[in-house]
Amino acid sequence: MSSDPAPTASNPSPPRLLLARAGLGGLLMGLANLVPGVSGGTMLLAAGIYREFVDAIARCTRLRPTVRALLVLGTVGGAAALAILLGAGLLKDLVVHRRWIMYALFVGLTLGGIPLVWRPVPRKSVAYWSGLAGGLAFMTALFWLQQSNPGGGDGDSHALALGAAGAAGASAMILPGLSGGYLLLLMGQYVPILSGVDRLKSALLARDVAAGLEVGLAVILPVGLGVVAGVVVISNLVQWFFRRYEQATYGVLLGLLLGAVLGLWPFQRPVEPVFDETVIKGRVVTAETLADFDLEDYPTEFYAPEAGQVGGALGLVGLGLAATLTLAHRRRED
Repeated sequence: MSSDPAPTASNPSPPRLLLARAGLGGLLMGLANLVPGVSGGTMLLAAGIYREFVDAIARCTRLRPTVRALLVLGTVGGAAALAILLGAGLLKDLVVHRRWIMYALFVGLTLGGIPLVWRPVPRKSVAYWSGLAGGLAFMTALFWLQQSNPGGGDGDSHALALGAAGAAGASAMILPGLSGGYLLLLMGQYVPILSGVDRLKSALLARDVAAGLEVGLAVILPVGLGVVAGVVVISNLVQWFFRRYEQATYGVLLGLLLGAVLGLWPFQRPVEPVFDETVIKGRVVTAETLADFDLEDYPTEFYAPEAGQVGGALGLVGLGLAATLTLAHRRRED
């Protein structure tokens, strides 16, 4: 077995493992986007494709694509789309009704990514440990903010706010530890954007061109432009930090990875909303509006698990951990 450091942008992984890692990373990212509070970027990091994914986006946005970059983006994107298409119904039901099963599995997958962030920097400096502390502190603060404000709030739905929300959602796709849906909730844009998408769908089904153009220009276009801007800026910014502050950047990524586990504590359950008090997706729940929300939308609370659940959760954590550690081991062998 080779003792070389984990592959980086300047020391790329062997081509025969590229598709496997990109495919696994894309599948995990797609599934993560279906799980409340889970970051797609964290899953890419755990699969060991994160650095190459960021570099590929940066290259393509600077109009300097390579075959390898296009292959990475195409595989990750295709696998993510497939996971969302095929796994939405089943995964949604599992998260809602067997949350501890899915969260325990994702905890294992996330922790399995630790060696992939640890190995590229053999000699840790103060910058590395400072970055780790900063990333962990950020995720801890985000976790407590989410616990204290689970429902988000109402926000202005003008073009600038919608564009900023699109950029935030794109940032969450690239930056590990950030959940795009939660950022939209914090910005008060979750309801306006989903409502806009729903109105566009209704207009298309009714073949109402005028209504479709209206919502497209008012909501979809600003959000789409924000997403494009966010992807371009964040991917190039992350790449810039990797080139100039590699130790600190890897430290921050490890801190984000460790902190992401906080929001994935398996033993959580939905809480029945209290009429005229509970806020979900920026709206106060009343007897009249209760039917507008699904069980997955309800706030959650921690609970004391049964012994069987603890044992099962530990087994699932081990399963997820073994999956990503096996992938990391294969990378070192090659």
